[in-house]
Amino acid sequence: MRLCVLPKQAASKIYRYATGGLAAATILLGATSALLPTPASATPASSHRIDAWIKHSLVVMKANRIPGSYNGIHRNLMRESSGDAFAINLWDSNAKAGIPSKGLMQVIDPTFRTYHVNGTSWDIYDPIANIAAACNYAAHRYGSIDNVNGPY
Repeated sequence: MRLCVLPKQAASKIYRYATGGLAAATILLGATSALLPTPASATPASSHRIDAWIKHSLVVMKANRIPGSYNGIHRNLMRESSGDAFAINLWDSNAKAGIPSKGLMQVIDPTFRTYHVNGTSWDIYDPIANIAAACNYAAHRYGSIDNVNGPY
């Protein structure tokens, strides 16, 4: 799995950038084990990991001019998956049609492909890619993930 990450030493800069404190940041492709979900433990992630995924997603979103806030993402992420990066919905109409919702933000494959954000992984279970694609979709459909207060 490839994840769009900033170097570990830049962790404090992620927050400043996401909140407008840095003019720019360089996003590198690679993997940082602290940010990657563990497939074998398809259970909700720790609040620390969720916090890091959301903050990193905000950096990517800002670079791609996708609106959204920490609170909007967190609210929707917790409602959709309870923080389980490998959550799969096997019971709704999408699942019955053979395209189940997947990942933190419960995105179906066609929506993920359509609203994929450049610079992120093409893996729907990648937390950053999943959040960014869901927020991109919500921005196009509802103006922002902040305007989503139920299943979308």
